[in-house]
Amino acid sequence: MDNNNNDSSFSKLIFRIISSIDLVLIVTLILLLSLGSITLFSASGENMKMMNTHTIHLILATSVMLIASQVSSETLNRWSIWIYTIGLIVLILVLIQGTMGKGAQRWLELGSLRFQPSEVMKLAVPMMVASYLSNKNLPPSFKEIFIASILVVIPMLLIAQQPDLGTALLVATAGFSIIYFAGIPWKWLFAALTAVAVAVPLVFKYGMHEYQQQRVLTFLNPELDRLGSGYHIFQSTIAIGSGGIHGKGWLNGDQSRLDFLPERHTDFIFAVFGEEFGLLGNMILFSLYIFIIWRGLYLATKGHDSFARLLGGSLSLTFFIYLFVNTGMVSGILPVVGVPLPLISYGGTSMITLMAAFGLLMGLRRRKRKGYNS
Repeated sequence: MDNNNNDSSFSKLIFRIISSIDLVLIVTLILLLSLGSITLFSASGENMKMMNTHTIHLILATSVMLIASQVSSETLNRWSIWIYTIGLIVLILVLIQGTMGKGAQRWLELGSLRFQPSEVMKLAVPMMVASYLSNKNLPPSFKEIFIASILVVIPMLLIAQQPDLGTALLVATAGFSIIYFAGIPWKWLFAALTAVAVAVPLVFKYGMHEYQQQRVLTFLNPELDRLGSGYHIFQSTIAIGSGGIHGKGWLNGDQSRLDFLPERHTDFIFAVFGEEFGLLGNMILFSLYIFIIWRGLYLATKGHDSFARLLGGSLSLTFFIYLFVNTGMVSGILPVVGVPLPLISYGGTSMITLMAAFGLLMGLRRRKRKGYNS
């Protein structure tokens, strides 16, 4: 009898998971992740140790996505303030005793586990802002917009201090997109954009480290220092351009195989893909990305309350910003800010965060069931 009950409970759990996921989104994500694994194998120089770690990341990320898809929007709304508060505390800990790497203090180590807390804030910030605004009358008042902005700015500044300008940008986008979707008046939006335009030169002069300023200057004039600060952009544009229409073929990219291309398995993996698969490959890659973004926005519209719709729209837009910033910096139309290519670049924390976001997107349609705590 006990075995029958266990089998019945397990079957119900499997059915609940299957009913929560969006099959169309799952299939597209699998195609993108497969393409990413193929590209990473080449970008890593056929490094099996890295690929084994990448496989573990895939398994963990998929598991987190399935778990996240079981969380109802009501439960997520209730947890938001706690997740946000814990995230702020951890960000402060990073600045106090975080692990250094490549000149930045961005990681915490718990035994053999090393993770980047700022990645979690890409989910925690939009959750907190959506939770705050969804409990108000929309569109929000000036006071509510101001408080919501403070909720975004505090973690953004903490992350920028690590320094991690790329992640700070993504966190700001995730948070402020919630405010935009909530219905900010055009006159306030124009005032905000004007304030940003005025603040940009001040931030450049007083808020950026010297190497960050150099990246901006190199972006404005790539010929300024080809062998120094402009080396990354110079080599990546050569790689993308040399791929032509059809590409040089998998494992046949000269720039990556001969070590001309730096950070080729993380920030600049798009250059590896472009060189090996060419324009046609890029079109396929972007088609997958565009479809995922569209599907995410579609799922957001199916949310049954304002919290679900606001959060879903923000998560989809943030995924787009990931794509836009990475491909923009690799192709030389944006400064280099250290943003990975979503679900393609090597990196466990980033992949788990993104897959968790898609799990939350799928779960936002669910209402909390009586007698079941998600």
